[in-house]
Parts: sequence; structure tokens; C-alpha cells
Amino acid sequence: MAHFAKLDDNNLVITVHRVHNNELLDENGNESEAKGIAFLVAWSGGYTNWKQTSYNGNFRKNYAGTGYTYDQQRDAFIAPKPYPSWILDEATCQWQPPVAKPTDGIHTWDEATTSWVQITLQA
Repeated sequence: MAHFAKLDDNNLVITVHRVHNNELLDENGNESEAKGIAFLVAWSGGYTNWKQTSYNGNFRKNYAGTGYTYDQQRDAFIAPKPYPSWILDEATCQWQPPVAKPTDGIHTWDEATTSWVQITLQA
């Protein structure tokens, strides 16, 4: 199955649809994003703003999800920014905290202090 993100006018992902691989095959039997989009345009009654996404992240950096943005310059799907202090990693197009997450225990991000806070579980 191939996956395609339906985008609004601001390239915000509205939803993701699955399309059978057969719908992507061109006259030479090769998969084509354009063929998949043509199928979806016909299926949706003329909606034209679609981009293929990779479930495994093999292209366009990340699998698209509702609320993600398609960035044309980076040719990538980017999740909503989780916190104002986090920074976009240009290589992965994933948000990174300004302080590395500790590897011991369970932690949650505290934006007010821009730090990780350890969670203590009680039995």
C-alpha cells in the first residue's frame, strides 16, 4: 500500500489515505507518485493537493500525520512544534529539545524551566 497526505491550501495535512500499489503503476510497470495523485484526484471528485508519504520514512523525512505540515523547500513532512523552545533538526526535520533527555528513569519536558523533570512512579 502507498500512502498519500491530503493537504489544505497552507500545506497542512488534513488526513492520510492508503492507495493500492496497482494504482501507482505507469505504462512500464513502475510506481509513480503522479499516477497515485491522478487516482486520488479522480476518487476525491477533483481535489488536487496530495503528496505521497512514506510509512517507513524512506522519503520526505517523516510519515505524514494529521496536523503535520508539508514543507516544500525541505520536501519534508514536519510534525507540529511541541514546545516553543524546541528546535527543528534540519537533517531529520524532527523537533529537538534544547537540552538532551536524560537516559536514566522516566522524564517529562517542563517548558517553564526548559528542562527535563524526572517522574517518580508510586506503587
